Amino acid sequence: QVQLVESGGGLVQAGGSLRLSCAASGRTFSTYAMGWFRQAPGKEREFVAAISWSGSNIHYADSVKGRFTISRDNAENTVYLQMNSLKPEDTAVYYCAAETGRSSYYTSRVDYEYGYWGQGTQVTVSS
Repeated sequence: QVQLVESGGGLVQAGGSLRLSCAASGRTFSTYAMGWFRQAPGKEREFVAAISWSGSNIHYADSVKGRFTISRDNAENTVYLQMNSLKPEDTAVYYCAAETGRSSYYTSRVDYEYGYWGQGTQVTVSS
């Protein structure tokens, strides 16, 4: 099992940047594919970014491509989401998620394929 704790959320003006962190417990973090999802008020949870356990395979939602960067440090059991050029429509609760990687290349854009979730961190972008 793995437990996930997000941090780094907050209030930022449009055009600003934030870096989210997701710290994982457990000694097998390096074998988990990781994802970031977000949920805005009144909307369904949506995919943001995902990274394979090896870091060799990365995917982004079209809405964040070119602005957000996902990365991981397996030695620190942490996955990051660097968010630049933030827009008011990026306002949401951001969640990190983990799932046992089926291969070093495995990732998923689908939330129900992830078995472990953090509690979420609020990101608010003001216009």
